[in-house]
Amino acid sequence: MDSLITAAARALASGDPLGALNRVALRDDAPALALRGIAMAQLGDLDRARALVRRAARTFGQREAIARARCIVAEAEIALASRDLGWPTKALDAACATLEAHGDRPNAAYGRHLQVRRLLLLGRLDEAEQGISELDPASLPPASRTVCELVVAGIALRRLRTKAACAALTRAKDAARQASIPTLTAEVEHASLALSTPAARLIARGVERPLLLEEVEALQASPALVVDACRHVVRRSGVMVSLGRRPVLFTLARVLAEAWPVDVPRAALMARAFRAKRVDESHRARLRVEIGRLRALLRPLAGVTATPRGFVLVACDAGEVLVLARPVEERHAAVLALLADGEAWSSSALALALATSQRTVQRALDQLAVAGKVQSFGRGRARRWLAPPVPGFTTSLLLPALLTGD
Repeated sequence: MDSLITAAARALASGDPLGALNRVALRDDAPALALRGIAMAQLGDLDRARALVRRAARTFGQREAIARARCIVAEAEIALASRDLGWPTKALDAACATLEAHGDRPNAAYGRHLQVRRLLLLGRLDEAEQGISELDPASLPPASRTVCELVVAGIALRRLRTKAACAALTRAKDAARQASIPTLTAEVEHASLALSTPAARLIARGVERPLLLEEVEALQASPALVVDACRHVVRRSGVMVSLGRRPVLFTLARVLAEAWPVDVPRAALMARAFRAKRVDESHRARLRVEIGRLRALLRPLAGVTATPRGFVLVACDAGEVLVLARPVEERHAAVLALLADGEAWSSSALALALATSQRTVQRALDQLAVAGKVQSFGRGRARRWLAPPVPGFTTSLLLPALLTGD
């Protein structure tokens, strides 16, 4: 490797893409193409970066297996940054195996943790946690170790394990300090904000207040009856009843819990649960049926009693009834939460992350665009969507697959 290639590689490692381009911008040999691609990725031109890295992989000969495998890892990172979650993972698996077989363990480990980051974006927390447990951060250079610890922190935040997240973020700060790359330091600082900004809202006896993630975690162990609007479950003392597929029943449970210990008039229940502007006898009959179903499901946790004007939730020995609500009550909150990471997403990637159809996501994006909450650029398959961060809130409880057991 000649001196210009070496100098360009060192510039990239220190977070200086312009310095790297100054040395290899006019060269078209395979190593220079790879370095140019990585530099363009650091500068944010991901389409150009991917084209250069692919060209470098083709230019490297068949005998240069390590270099070709490194190009595949670089392309996988670019795909992840551009939120191309449908990128073929089998190619990355083969590249990591090649790197391990040739003794390049740091780059192989980095490729493995790219796979974990993809799983985290897709909300597949169990697989992500298993993958990250197989990696040894101590064997990675400081920059890679920083990103690895950020992944550990991201999993812990989504699992509501604030102590583990805090420890991982502390290790990430130390690694970022050793790496001396400003963008990494900024990324760690941004991730740390999730621990100090409101993550949810607590509603009790008609009073509402914001909660930090640490307080949300503590609420899970509370003996109170909690109607969790983040996961659409009702829980108390480790017993949980899921209403995720019963939206009418969950709405009734939430309305009753928000009013507790006061009863709720029948008209108010029908208006919220059935979205009925005009109430007739059919709505009253349906309300009786749905209340009966809710009473049967909640029997291990609470009771629902009729009153002269409506119904009231009976907390039994729970002592208190609490409602845990999302920080932002928005119909398409999950879409906004994914877009709030500041990256440009395609509708297909959003559909993969939310485990829904692309057409459903496209309809949601169109509605959000009309409301001025998201914006797009490009056309056709190249169309990407962006949204500003949710002000004053962390989006951890808006993302899919947030808690254990989903």
